Amino acid sequence: MNVDDLLYSMRSGAEQSDDAIAEFVAGVSSGAISRPQAAAWLAWAFQRGLSDRETVALTRAMTHSGDVLEWPQGTTLIDKHSTGGVGDKVSLILAPVWAALDMRVPMISGRGLGHTGGTLDKLEAIPGFRTDLDESELRRVLAEVGCFITGQTRALAPADRVLYALRNETCTVESIPLIVGSILSKKLAEGVHRLVLDVKTGSGAFMQTLEGSRQLAETLVRVAKGYGVHCTAAITAMDRPLGRAIGNGVEVEESIACLKGEGPADLRELVIALADHPGAARVLDSGEAYEKFEAMVAAQGGSLDGGLRDPDADRYLIAAPRSGFVTRVDARSMGRAAFVLGAGRRRAEDGLDYGVGLWMGTALGDEVRAGQTLSTVLHRQGRALDEAIAWVESGLEISDAPVEVTPLVHDLIA
Repeated sequence: MNVDDLLYSMRSGAEQSDDAIAEFVAGVSSGAISRPQAAAWLAWAFQRGLSDRETVALTRAMTHSGDVLEWPQGTTLIDKHSTGGVGDKVSLILAPVWAALDMRVPMISGRGLGHTGGTLDKLEAIPGFRTDLDESELRRVLAEVGCFITGQTRALAPADRVLYALRNETCTVESIPLIVGSILSKKLAEGVHRLVLDVKTGSGAFMQTLEGSRQLAETLVRVAKGYGVHCTAAITAMDRPLGRAIGNGVEVEESIACLKGEGPADLRELVIALADHPGAARVLDSGEAYEKFEAMVAAQGGSLDGGLRDPDADRYLIAAPRSGFVTRVDARSMGRAAFVLGAGRRRAEDGLDYGVGLWMGTALGDEVRAGQTLSTVLHRQGRALDEAIAWVESGLEISDAPVEVTPLVHDLIA
């Protein structure tokens, strides 16, 4: 089947055979299928959806579009993946927590999509930190430290690297089959024994309804188990940001605070819930998890000694116009504010400003006084400041009566 036949068949709405999907993925990897052609295929997949069988075939083809890693015998190999949220810096904390608990964590992560931040983007706020380790370096860091967080090597699920960027550029991010293929192809290629998934739900998530988030979580768990990986998923709240920091450098700072036993309560709560280990709180409070983080940063070429990249952003304070209770902190609005300031990218090749973002001075349910700081906007000489302020103000509400704050973890799927 040639490229035109593949595209005509997809456009017609016909269910794709395993071979046709494998040929599409192989063509993406080799370059035989151009970026515009791949974008068209994604658009049709987004529009009509993919069946379970097609989703499994896509995941299998993407997993085997490159190398599948194998590791020496030893302690449990575990990884975590989040479907993306605002202020979600859990991976930076959870990987060293698990390593401090004598598990091995080969974490392959991605960059930001739309208004949500990416784990690699946050870590690159640390001077010198490398997210492009090759396979020999992955083996060295895992053996020395017990965890690494890096981007895909050129040989690991190469088809996903192309399709991941195209999904962001073509507004096809929210498709459940495409999300499943993207997430699991990287994770299955890692060769892990256990996989923990954090499926977000709410305004700041790609799946904004609980029903859609549950469907995604169940599909992910079902497909992963079909490959023999022990997989569980938590459906967690993303109607409000996680923690108080939104941006790249500021989220690293908040992660470090949590690794030292401090930081906001909701962030610590979610880390401990996803860790699913009785020793998680202990290694946070003792500093053992932070020592693993320091070792990982050093092993990946980074340094925490001189602070983070792009410091000294300008600050603009948004104050409460009245006293009352914070009844809305909309995650999507806060994510968009950080995005327009330069914390996110519109195109895959765009650069980032690691110093911009938001510090939230209050959280959902808090009681505030008139004039109290609700948010500190970290900006660069006023770039997009008015737009960012508008996003923040549109996402905050203060009322006379308190609001019931829903639980952080909605459901667990195993």
